Amino acid sequence: MNELLQYFLHVDRHLADLAQSYGAWIYAILFGVVFAETGLVVTPFLPGDSLLFAAGALAGTGVLDIVKVSAVFLTAAVIGDNTNYFIGRTFGPRIFSARQRDTFWHRLINRDHLNKAHAFFEKHGALAIVAGHFVPIVRTFVPFVAGAASMTYPKFLAANLAGVVVWVGLCVSAGYWFGQVPVVKNNFSLVAIGIVAVSMLPLLIAYLRARTGANKG
Repeated sequence: MNELLQYFLHVDRHLADLAQSYGAWIYAILFGVVFAETGLVVTPFLPGDSLLFAAGALAGTGVLDIVKVSAVFLTAAVIGDNTNYFIGRTFGPRIFSARQRDTFWHRLINRDHLNKAHAFFEKHGALAIVAGHFVPIVRTFVPFVAGAASMTYPKFLAANLAGVVVWVGLCVSAGYWFGQVPVVKNNFSLVAIGIVAVSMLPLLIAYLRARTGANKG
């Protein structure tokens, strides 16, 4: 049982073995891990970026199918984030309420992680939905906070779809093309953050200009 749990928690490290053992069922396992990591606010410790990268790298060797891998991750992340949003919309106000400090939810959810995600969301708004996919822990909590803050669903959905496509596309593609390069493989988290920071610079500049113009007005 403990061995199975270790495989689940570190599925990115054992992906090749799992693919060999479970065949086509590996895609169901990938779906389950990404859905849990993005959709269940109590499981932020599951692998995210590293799993996408590892699956992409394995697809690059021909063990997995790159189209199936991408489709599974996109579907799991969108469903997971939306599940998390509606959980936050339903239970969030109670959890953030000062009167509910000793409830089951308060004991179950890591308050420090939740507060950091809340601060991240308050500072960056819709941009946090996109950029948050590249920040471990925050990725799990931001959809929940967005729901708790009553962010309109169309606005959340649009930002979420953009974030998921960029996140999955970047991580899986990086693994597929560069997964066997040691320096990239060993420092992927830093590489991903650097690439997304550069790619989002135009959006950030436009946002700051609009904000500055609004303040002057």
